[in-house]
Amino acid sequence: MARESTLTNMVVTLFAVCLVSAALLGGLYALTAEPIAAAQTAKINTAIGGVVPAFDNTPSAEKFTVEANGKTSTVYPATKGGEAVGYAIEASSSAGFGGNITLMVGFLPDGTINGTSVISHAETPGLGAKISESGSHFVTQFQGKNPADPNFKFAVKKDGGSFDAITASTITSRAYIDVLNNAYNAFLNINKSEEAQQN
Repeated sequence: MARESTLTNMVVTLFAVCLVSAALLGGLYALTAEPIAAAQTAKINTAIGGVVPAFDNTPSAEKFTVEANGKTSTVYPATKGGEAVGYAIEASSSAGFGGNITLMVGFLPDGTINGTSVISHAETPGLGAKISESGSHFVTQFQGKNPADPNFKFAVKKDGGSFDAITASTITSRAYIDVLNNAYNAFLNINKSEEAQQN
């Protein structure tokens, strides 16, 4: 014999369904949280290794944050034999066509860009997504350049700068350079941040 549908029965049933769903979601999160975190750490470590010269320390274990112009960036110092060989700086910009762009930017101790690696973006495939192509002209044109060099203006040529934009992706190109400028501003504040941590 079927039970009569009452408000109490409906509330109890809904509560039971929500409870089971919440328990399943919580269990799924607990199962996947560690592998997701490990994958993200591996991605960060790969990015660090790709943007700074060879090192013998563990930059991800020595990371610290730097504030510059109201933006916070994470700095991964790379050393070899106790001497600084570079800094990998994780910086971002929300000015991308598809939203936030996060890069790992590698600087030599004198501020020269050694390399870049994309951590995340949501740019259009085939257009703005070209920022992920490590050997593309757009990406390689920044290597070996120092933002302090007066011969280079870190902006796209369309804005009076020194750098080519990705064809049909000027907004993405501007955002990419914005990340480089944010990373460089963080680089300029590294010494202040290191001194503050030692005190």
